[in-house]
Amino acid sequence: MASIILMTMLTVPTGLDADLLRSFVLIVESGSFTRAARQVGRTQSAISMQMRRLEELLGQKLLLRTSDGVAPTPHGIWLLDRARRVLDLSDEIVAAFHAPAVSGLVRLGSPDDYALHYLPGILGRFAETHPAVDVEVFCAPSSELIGQVRENRLDLTLMSEGQDTSGLLTRHLWRGPLVWIGSTTHHAHRRDPLPLAMAHEDCAWRRSAEAALSEAGRRWRLAYASKTQVGTYAPTIAGLAVTVGLPASLPPGLRVLRVEDGMPALPEFGIQLVRPPLAGARQAVADALARSIEEGFAAAQLREAA
Repeated sequence: MASIILMTMLTVPTGLDADLLRSFVLIVESGSFTRAARQVGRTQSAISMQMRRLEELLGQKLLLRTSDGVAPTPHGIWLLDRARRVLDLSDEIVAAFHAPAVSGLVRLGSPDDYALHYLPGILGRFAETHPAVDVEVFCAPSSELIGQVRENRLDLTLMSEGQDTSGLLTRHLWRGPLVWIGSTTHHAHRRDPLPLAMAHEDCAWRRSAEAALSEAGRRWRLAYASKTQVGTYAPTIAGLAVTVGLPASLPPGLRVLRVEDGMPALPEFGIQLVRPPLAGARQAVADALARSIEEGFAAAQLREAA
């Protein structure tokens, strides 16, 4: 029995070294052992030895010398994407453990629709990398959030473009078109006048929708009003009105209405991250969350473009 166990242990493959994968990726991207060696601060012979070790470990030829330099084999092409993902994760882990310790409370504001679409993933990742930080989230319309930022009741907030952000730190996170939203089973968009479910009068989305309908000569009436944009979804799902919103992640029962549905085009709008000038520990915590929010929106844009 002991000999069987020993043989089983000896057949377990050695784990992949991230340094081997990093050298492999650099060779493929640069097309040269020499250029890759310069980037990692090694000699060409050391890089060549690393690749021999990686090929022996995997049991496959990964690189071929060509007249133009070095190119990956089919097995090398298969490995390349996976090696990049492993390195991204490795770098993320190292950065998280070597980042300066940040602790404390940060107060984040957001309209409820942005909180629904974007914040779950962002806050989840932030909690993993900053376990000593507590985040309080306040949901309110952009017109209210801007006042709370100016009064220093919020450390940072998401908001729609259209508010006066003079004297505040502003970062543009996302830009794209608004869309009309209707029921998947009802046809309120065919009614005349068009019944609308909209947020408060100060809402930039509401102003854009009313302007688009007026320009198109389409009659409309305000059928339902809500303090928040998410509150307009219930009458829309019921087929009592149409509303406007973000093009992605609609709740079940809703769909995007398009030009072929008889709806006029809506303008683009932007989402901003707005902060008051801070100092000391509050700034450090707010900076950390701001970086996570910017990274989250950048990742979301890549997914939407894919």
